[in-house]
Amino acid sequence: MGVRLGMITPSLNTVLEPVTYRLLRDIPDVTVHFSRVSVTRLSLGEDANGQFDAASMVAAAHLLTDACVDAICWNGTAGGWLGIEKDKILCATVSDAVGVPVTSATQAVTDWFRVAGVTKFGLVTPYMGDMQTQIMEKYAEAGFKCVGEAHLGRDDVFTYAAIGDKIWSDLIREVAMSEPQAITTMCTNISGAPLADSMERETGIPLIDSISASLWASMRLAGTDPARIRGWGRMFTAA
Repeated sequence: MGVRLGMITPSLNTVLEPVTYRLLRDIPDVTVHFSRVSVTRLSLGEDANGQFDAASMVAAAHLLTDACVDAICWNGTAGGWLGIEKDKILCATVSDAVGVPVTSATQAVTDWFRVAGVTKFGLVTPYMGDMQTQIMEKYAEAGFKCVGEAHLGRDDVFTYAAIGDKIWSDLIREVAMSEPQAITTMCTNISGAPLADSMERETGIPLIDSISASLWASMRLAGTDPARIRGWGRMFTAA
């Protein structure tokens, strides 16, 4: 029997599932299964942040345990602006409730940074400026300094999925000029992961996409080696 991974997905997200399936295309013994929580808007307001409460995450995780998954990931990046320690507590709360190890996209990125010894990073997102600033502040509190950032200043969250590769590539190039140790494309409704291999060859800097990081961390949590994934950037083999 293979490894089964459970992913809790923001309800409006249309990128996460197809990209994750592509990442696992050559690894048939690892399967991924999805449950959704209602996420329809992003802002720093309490009404928007209430979408990420523990009760909804626990309910989604319980559905995944029906599939006997080996690990669960909250595959959203809200922990970046809500707080990395708060996000860690959320993962622990869900894990305690369902009896399965749980991580998140935010925990995955910061775990990769720690394993790889990254303390200075670049940040690329589609988010509004106030959210970008808060993400940088929360990461700084956790010991990671953002030395270069670029954001699109958009809050039309559903349409993030339609933003083209050229836009993301140009933002990555812009951030690479600050010479970070790694660059993260943060948001699981954008197509940063497919750019990793080509952009790393161009810039020489690891690209840590939040979808890729979530799979990397989930595989490790389930006891299978993410280095089996090839052609999707150095994050799967360098840490």
